[in-house]
Amino acid sequence: MKILALDSSGIVASVAIVEDNTLLAEYTVNYKKTHSQTLLPMLDEVAKMTELDLSTIDAIAVAAGPGSFTGLRIGSATAKGLALALKKPLVAVPTVEALAYNLYDTNGLICPIMDARRNQVYTGIYRFENHKLVTLEDQMAVSITDLLDKLNERGEPVTFLGDGVPVFEKTIGENLKVPHTFAPAHVNKQRAAAVAALGEIYYREGKLQSAAEHTPEYLRVSQAERERAEKQKAENGKAGMQS
Repeated sequence: MKILALDSSGIVASVAIVEDNTLLAEYTVNYKKTHSQTLLPMLDEVAKMTELDLSTIDAIAVAAGPGSFTGLRIGSATAKGLALALKKPLVAVPTVEALAYNLYDTNGLICPIMDARRNQVYTGIYRFENHKLVTLEDQMAVSITDLLDKLNERGEPVTFLGDGVPVFEKTIGENLKVPHTFAPAHVNKQRAAAVAALGEIYYREGKLQSAAEHTPEYLRVSQAERERAEKQKAENGKAGMQS
């Protein structure tokens, strides 16, 4: 089983190849460049360094959202293009699940948080049971205060990770009443290796898509769509007052 994985759902761009539970290569960059500049060159470099014949992969796993709208579109378009060209299936891996999988067999709750702006996070609540990732609350877009209320109600120790940690670390410290910690640098952001590892599990479970079927999971509308709706609402209100 050979899985090519892509993750451009957040500020990190990452490409990996996993074969039979062995990580052959991973290229991850967290720097000030757009994913449209980095993702394909990274894939090309990984393929060259491992002498990979792309026709030999079994599937393409992609971080399917939530996350950055632009990043998700770039990752989705790249994965769909490869799947069409190579005639391979896609495995859509929820971004937040892949983040949680970085902390394999961690005790207690695992809570990835991605900064979704407007004091919100993309998040979910997970734990490992019998060496399997278990979803306690599926990925969602909520305010950081609502999330902390949920965790306080559960009353269990929590490990946080994700790009939302530096944004909300102070808020967490002031409002969370249960023991908590933050994942270290090597596992606290998106990694395509985790997408590939989960992708292999989902592949064996038959969770496959064609390129035509795949769409990212945004969880909420984009800022541009919100602004357009607000503008339309204001214009409708003005028209109603004039009539």
